[in-house]
Amino acid sequence: MSAPPTATDTNGGHGAGDVAVAAEKRWAIVVTLIIVVLIAMMVLAGLHWAAMPPSRVETIDVRTAHMQGEFVESNLGTAVDADGSVTVRLIAQQYSFEPQCIVVPAGVPVRFRGTSTDAVHGFVVGTTNANTMLIPGFVATFTTTFDKTGELLMPCHEYCGTGHEAMWARVQVLPPNEFLARARAEERLNCVSR
Repeated sequence: MSAPPTATDTNGGHGAGDVAVAAEKRWAIVVTLIIVVLIAMMVLAGLHWAAMPPSRVETIDVRTAHMQGEFVESNLGTAVDADGSVTVRLIAQQYSFEPQCIVVPAGVPVRFRGTSTDAVHGFVVGTTNANTMLIPGFVATFTTTFDKTGELLMPCHEYCGTGHEAMWARVQVLPPNEFLARARAEERLNCVSR
């Protein structure tokens, strides 16, 4: 009895093992090329941003933030600017936000301006798209609109130390007419002013 023919015998010397090895080599080359391209893109993007930082970078001196400039205590909270726009200014520090409660109008664009004085902090407001990081020495700015009235929680979402889990603030979203009535009576709004 003779042995059955092997794949090498029936395919003219090219066995199924040789075909699999060739396919594996091709895929290894493709995957290697993809990895090389991704690494090259990361290096080029890093070099580009290192040479050309974003143009909207604003810096402050964290040592004097509470004593002078935009982030003095009397300037924190919500204000209606001369052009009618609404701006919220806040400071994050271990382990609290100042002010602890922010008042904003519903259905009106609100510009947030914030910074940190000691560590990297961040916040997200409820289920809205208001989400940013606050880095010491830099001013974070973004604009958002709150669709519904009510009270939202604003936790710190960047680990900032052992008291991080207790770092919360609140955002009260008022109907626009109620907000404007309060804004006419007070220069800076927060939840405790009335």
